[in-house]
Amino acid sequence: MEIKILGSGCKNCVKLAGNTEEALKTLGMEATITKVTDLQEIVAYGVMRTPALVIDEKVVSYGKVTKPEEIVEIVKNR
Repeated sequence: MEIKILGSGCKNCVKLAGNTEEALKTLGMEATITKVTDLQEIVAYGVMRTPALVIDEKVVSYGKVTKPEEIVEIVKNR
């Protein structure tokens, strides 16, 4: 599984990355987490508000800091 955090590197982006790592620990999974800060690359995903969470090239959340328990549910249901 490949996970990307889209955003400028602000505190919300950092928090989303931490929440994602926490969710993966809860699930007992490992994944590659990449932080994408390039504006053109972010816009290419159709994201206009960050932070955004992308799992296996699909935008699953944007414009908010998704909670670890929400991320767990997203991963389980994909």
